[in-house]
Amino acid sequence: MTTTAVPLLPNLSAERARELVGRFTHAPVLVVGDAMLDRFIVGRVSRISPEAPVPVVAFDHETCRIGGAANVAHNIAALGGSVTLIAVTGKDDAAPTLAEACRVAGVAPALVGDISRPTTTKTRIVTDRNQQVARVDYETDGAIAGDVEQRVIDLVRQHAPHARAIVVSDYMKGCVTRGVIDAALTSATRGVPVLVDPKLPHVESYAGATLVTPNHVEAEIATRIRVRTHEEARDAARRFREVARCHGVLMTRGDQGMWLLAEDVEGYLPASAREVADVTGAGDTVIATVALALAAGATLTEAVRLANEAAGLVVGKFGPSTVTPASTH
Repeated sequence: MTTTAVPLLPNLSAERARELVGRFTHAPVLVVGDAMLDRFIVGRVSRISPEAPVPVVAFDHETCRIGGAANVAHNIAALGGSVTLIAVTGKDDAAPTLAEACRVAGVAPALVGDISRPTTTKTRIVTDRNQQVARVDYETDGAIAGDVEQRVIDLVRQHAPHARAIVVSDYMKGCVTRGVIDAALTSATRGVPVLVDPKLPHVESYAGATLVTPNHVEAEIATRIRVRTHEEARDAARRFREVARCHGVLMTRGDQGMWLLAEDVEGYLPASAREVADVTGAGDTVIATVALALAAGATLTEAVRLANEAAGLVVGKFGPSTVTPASTH
C-alpha cells in the first residue's frame, strides 16, 4: 500500500521574519466580534462554609482582562499593530470598564451599547494558589438585530476601507451575524483579507471569507472526518472549505501543529511549542498574528509560520497571554 507524501510548508528565514515583524508597527487591522471582560476575584481559602460544603474565599484583590474578540485585538496591539475593535456591550457598569481596558491595551474601541443585554463578563473566583473555585457568566447569546445590528454594520463600513486585514472573531455571543460578515466582505478594500475564527453553528455564514481557522475538533464535527493523521487533516480541510464556502482553511491541531489549505498552497507545520502550560487564547494569538502579518505584506505561508511561532510562545504561559515583536523571532 502506498501513501501520498504530505507537504511541509516552506521555511521562513530569520532575516525575512525580522523584516516582516519590523513592518508590524502601525499596520492597520480591524477586529469585529464578541468582546468579553474577564474578571478575577482572588482570595485565600482557609475553611469550608458551615452553610454548604463549599470553600469560603476571603477576598484579597480583583483584576480584569479583556477577552474574546478583545483579546484578539490585544494580541495585534501587543505585536505593534494599529487595531480598532468593533463589538457590542450592554449599557451597564462593565461597558466603560471594557472600553478603558481596551484603550490601556492599545486597542481603539468602537463599541455599540445594547440595553437589552449585559456586557459579556466572565467572573472567576480564584484562590491565591491559582485554583478556580467558581465562575459566574453574565451574557446573552441572542443575535443582534434591528438598530443595534445596523449600527455595527455602519461601523464596519466606516472602518473596513482603512484596514489592511479584517478579523471576524465569533464566540457566538450575538455580534457576528450574516449581515455583519457581509459588511466586512463588501467593505474591505480590494485584496484585503477577511479572516474568521469560527463557531460551527454559523459556519454557513462565512461564505466568501479569505481564511477560516477552525481547530481540529471543530473541523471534525463540521466534516464528520476524524483527524488523527496529516492525511486526515488534509481531507478535513478540503471538506471544511466546501462546507464553509471560504477560500482557505487554517486548521489548528494542538501539539500536532497546523494544516493550511489555500488557493495556492497546502501543507502542514509541526507545533513549535516546547512546553505547554495552558492553551487558553492560543487561537486568538494565531488569527491575530496571521492577520497582522498579512497586513504587513507577508504571504499567507509566511504569516502562518509567524503565527505558529507566536502560538508556541503563548501556550507556554498560564492564562490568556500576548507576545511582543521581539519574542516572535
